[in-house]
Amino acid sequence: MPEHLLLALAQLNPAVGDIAGNLAKLRAARKSAAEKGAHAIMTPELFLCGYPPEDLVLKLSFQEALRDAVESLVKETADGGPAILLGTPWREADKLHNAVLMLEGGRITAKIFKHDLPNYGPFDEKRVFASAALPEPVYFHGRRLGIMICEDMWTPTIARYLKQNDADLLLVPNGSPYESDKLNQRKSIAWARVSETGLPVVYLNQVGGQDELVFDGASFVLNARGECVSQAKSWEEDLVILPLGGIDLLPACAEPAELREEATYRALMLGLRDYVTKNGFPGVVLGLSGGVDSALAAVLAVDALGADKVWSVMMPSPYTSAESVEDAEALARTLGCRYDSLSIAPMMQSFDVALTGVFAGRDADVTEENIQARCRGITLMALSNKFGPMVISTGNKSEMSVGYSTLYGDLCGGFAVLKDVYKTEVYRAARWRNVHKPADALGPSGAVIAERILTKAPTAELRPNQADQDSLPPYDVLDDILDKLIERDLGLQEIIAHGHDEAMVKHIWGMLDRAEYKRRQGPPGVKITRRHLGKDRRYPITNRYAEKV
Repeated sequence: MPEHLLLALAQLNPAVGDIAGNLAKLRAARKSAAEKGAHAIMTPELFLCGYPPEDLVLKLSFQEALRDAVESLVKETADGGPAILLGTPWREADKLHNAVLMLEGGRITAKIFKHDLPNYGPFDEKRVFASAALPEPVYFHGRRLGIMICEDMWTPTIARYLKQNDADLLLVPNGSPYESDKLNQRKSIAWARVSETGLPVVYLNQVGGQDELVFDGASFVLNARGECVSQAKSWEEDLVILPLGGIDLLPACAEPAELREEATYRALMLGLRDYVTKNGFPGVVLGLSGGVDSALAAVLAVDALGADKVWSVMMPSPYTSAESVEDAEALARTLGCRYDSLSIAPMMQSFDVALTGVFAGRDADVTEENIQARCRGITLMALSNKFGPMVISTGNKSEMSVGYSTLYGDLCGGFAVLKDVYKTEVYRAARWRNVHKPADALGPSGAVIAERILTKAPTAELRPNQADQDSLPPYDVLDDILDKLIERDLGLQEIIAHGHDEAMVKHIWGMLDRAEYKRRQGPPGVKITRRHLGKDRRYPITNRYAEKV
């Protein structure tokens, strides 16, 4: 046994389905780990295929390609370099498992299969994988490694079983998506396992965006006293070298503090960047209205992709204020991105003419307002089709929750970067960005969003003197009600007991319920809360239940 056994934690950003690309990342990390003297390298959960693979993993040709890749890696470990603890799907005895394979010396020396398959929120692993028996420790160079794959750590059963079978260290490869305060939750669960077993916990997470999920990395190590002795970077790839025999000798580390606004901003930025780049779009195009939502979306896009890949378009109507035009143009100038102004007035007039006969005798109403939104949606989609950039939808969670959005209008697009961000959080994130700039952001420093954008009354500007509060309560009230309805799933009586007006609570609950059909047709967007308006909250569109107060 080496006197100082070193394990490399490879906190990497895989792409689902990109077996060759993921292999290349692992090979580069293994080479770096070897240069640092590591004896083994561990990858995150299902790294080889990317996480989560969803039903792609059921395709037999995909499983065969993964097995071929594993076999090539097995041969490479005959070079005397670091062994590999590889996260991959693996078929054994005609069952498909979420697995960790130990590759060492040109052989597969151990296979660990996940026992506890999550089936909630964005997870549906019971759909694609078979649950395995409790895992046995893996013997490696004099150590007995207890390997718990992600969810296997979240209850005490497996850790206790591994301890009873003489494991002396717990390794936890993960694909744990970000949501607010998730890191503290992970550490709390890991601390509980340490407390129960007296064993150190090595928690390795992946990083990067995958569809609506974003992974924050922030891998960490707790010693046998539950102290955090090492933590990897958040929001970026990292390689941490860990002395397995000396974890308890490491000093407790100063855990980096991250404000909620910073975490929100970096999650949105990374989620957008990876969605655009992993799907091969040359850039993005978005409507710039002069309001705070589109302003924040534009800043995020420039920070994530660079100004040369962002195209902002002001689409004024007869109801657009001069201030909105000025603010949109000034923001684009500050960001250094392309800006065009394309009036939708001619399109509105064409619709008026075309519909005059059939609309005869009817007053103007929300129909004409929706036509304006759809004119803008058509314009952006035309630019996307002609030139290739993906359309970003700029609506926020407050609006999407209550249906304050237009199908085939502002809901059109390939990605809704603010989909899981309440309006009050939009303001907080914008003000945070005016003072701080993430190290990997590609946009300018300083106060990029003008104070007038942050202080003007929110308005869709679809009719004269319109304001959001004509149809909605103040956003701090609305967001508090929505938080209790969506995130906490409280009943109406419980929400009213928190001091909210009964009629208003029932009104908002009804709007939330009726807007389900719109949300089903909206674009995907980054998940940052516990209950994203997608897989996390699955309500029927046709639904006659009315809760009584």
